[in-house]
Amino acid sequence: MFVYYNPNPVGRTTVGDCAIRAVSKALDVDWEKAYAMIVVNGFRMGDVVSSNSVWGSVLRMNGFRRENLPNTCPDCYTVREFCKDHPKGTYVLGLQNHTVTAISGNWFDTWDCGDETVLFYWTK
Repeated sequence: MFVYYNPNPVGRTTVGDCAIRAVSKALDVDWEKAYAMIVVNGFRMGDVVSSNSVWGSVLRMNGFRRENLPNTCPDCYTVREFCKDHPKGTYVLGLQNHTVTAISGNWFDTWDCGDETVLFYWTK
């Protein structure tokens, strides 16, 4: 189920901060802490905060591991279906142009991305 979640300190919803929101929720830290962790990591890596490798390595440094989905239906496994199949645990889902955290079968975001396709995920 979709749960509205926006830890952005000024409540902005038009910024491209989905990776920051997702890391914030997954690590249970505020938006500012997640932003700082990702920015510092991006600086070290010479890459931008929205890069999968940048925010992904922040998750890795915090005990998460990346998993790929089976290639049986790469264009049809949605966030909604993933959450239904994973009712327990914490996951950060990588989508085509978006990132969202799912916890205990719910996805937390500023908009309902339940029909978007999951490409890969991080879990702890």
